[in-house]
Amino acid sequence: MSAPAEYYQQRLISLKAELAHWQHQRKQLGRGRLLLFVITIAVSYKVFVAFGLYGLLPVTIGLALLLFLVSLDVTNNQKITHTKTLIRINEEELEVLHHRFHQRQDGHQFLPAHHAYANDLDLFGKASLFQWANRCHTEQGQHLFAHNLLEPLDSKHIYQRQEAIKDMSSDPAWRQEFQAIAMQTTITLKTEEKTRQWLAEENKHFTGKAWKAVVIAYSVITLGSAAAAIFGLIPTSLFSSLYGLYFFISIVLSRNTIKPYIHLSGIVKEISTLHQLMDWMESGSFSSAHFKQLQRDVRTGDTRASAEIRRLKVILDRFDIRLNIAGLLFFNVFLLWDVRQMIALNEWRNRNRALTAQWFSTIAEMEVLHSLATLRFNNPAWVFPVFRETHFTLNCKDLGHPLIPGDVRVSNDFSLNGVPKIGLITGSNMAGKSTFLRSLGVNTILAQAGAPVCATYFELSPVHLISSMRIADNLAENTSTFYAELKKLKAIIEAVNRHEPIFILLDEILRGTNSLDRHTGSEALVRQLIREQAIAVIATHDVELAALEQQFPSAIDNYHFDVQVAGEELYFDYRLKQGVCTSLNASILMKKIGIELKSATGTGLTN
Repeated sequence: MSAPAEYYQQRLISLKAELAHWQHQRKQLGRGRLLLFVITIAVSYKVFVAFGLYGLLPVTIGLALLLFLVSLDVTNNQKITHTKTLIRINEEELEVLHHRFHQRQDGHQFLPAHHAYANDLDLFGKASLFQWANRCHTEQGQHLFAHNLLEPLDSKHIYQRQEAIKDMSSDPAWRQEFQAIAMQTTITLKTEEKTRQWLAEENKHFTGKAWKAVVIAYSVITLGSAAAAIFGLIPTSLFSSLYGLYFFISIVLSRNTIKPYIHLSGIVKEISTLHQLMDWMESGSFSSAHFKQLQRDVRTGDTRASAEIRRLKVILDRFDIRLNIAGLLFFNVFLLWDVRQMIALNEWRNRNRALTAQWFSTIAEMEVLHSLATLRFNNPAWVFPVFRETHFTLNCKDLGHPLIPGDVRVSNDFSLNGVPKIGLITGSNMAGKSTFLRSLGVNTILAQAGAPVCATYFELSPVHLISSMRIADNLAENTSTFYAELKKLKAIIEAVNRHEPIFILLDEILRGTNSLDRHTGSEALVRQLIREQAIAVIATHDVELAALEQQFPSAIDNYHFDVQVAGEELYFDYRLKQGVCTSLNASILMKKIGIELKSATGTGLTN
């Protein structure tokens, strides 16, 4: 059993024992509440019979103890839910280790209609890189993770992430706690936008410093008049008139709090999750500079972000008192409750206006770091890439596709250095050309997101990846496959002509036309790429293209995947080899499905 699998198994044993403890505790608390209720009824009855109103004393004590047990039960149930979430996380990690991950979120909503490489390399959708590697549960984290797969980071940010990922991967228990909190309630972009809009507004009501004094003075008067009525110091009829006045004043003033209340209503659960995530992040003791900077970025002076977020949650919770009868008839009437919360919201907004957006982005970055740290923990043999500023450098050893299980994955060494440089890969059908191109592409994406890569060594220049591998027609746009490929090649040629630092992956150029035009067009494209100092890896069945190495020995390197034939059976080793492929398998495959291939004389089968 691998080290990650062993960790998850041991963690599951521990968590299931914890769950059994909390579930037993829940039963005990249930029995305790029932017993306390029976005792309270019995004792109160006897005291009432013997001493009259003194029976209220055991009722009060019993209710207080009952409320205490209820609070313990609520906390215990939260622990049960949290432990179940952690169990689910570890069970899912074991499934992912066995490459059973197709039930997870696939991120199909992030696939752009047009992108340089996203569709070719299976970044989103079923059996995609996103579905396999993503551990983000806030919408902000998912969007950032998707963006990092679609756009490379700069080298400085990559190295910062690498350091943080190495650091965080050493403490999977801490990271899983963070993930379990994020799974409680999804923090949405809608909530972030609501918060941003509210923060952007200016304080309009109850902004003067005098309002605090007004609220205090008002409460002294209202509560004082109520006390006077209770003790008979003023007539009940007078207090009734005063109460009507107080009610009118509270209604008039509360009208100015309705808009912000409606705007912020419904976000309390998400704000609570944000508070817990921030609190847990602030508790982390990792040493990497990037992690410590994230902790510093969310502070308001000497105040922790989690404390400020908790204050906001408390204010919003207090605001909700307006929804019950006590809030309407007592808290607002006697204490101007809504006005008090509005003053508190104004102060909170003034104090945190500039930093709140940073809180959401920090949590998103933390989730991406957790996702990539999990990738590192689950694949300890993988390496972090080294980046060279010299364009162009690519050296990799034991490079494999991360979405192919390790027990069947075949890894290869590959190098491509200098400019211009074209790696031409010829080979038989199903021999591994397309998979190898995708291995190059996916690992380049992971590398430039700050992640470890599926290799034992990986050295790369910062590049923008661009590919043409999986071309499909578009009936809605009345676009044929051939024309769709031409559009993709046009974008590549334009980028090459601008001499951008791009890395091109091409699989079967111009496949939608006849063999003569395909060869003519492919050769012209290769020559143009060389002329414009481009970098490309091209997989092709057109072995005649390989002859261009004789004209451009320093610019073209020939590689191939071949096939071994034993009788009518084919054997693939998926090993990349130097030189041009000489073995073909199409005729054997066609024969196996029943196509009768005749020789030119009409007799015999070709091979």
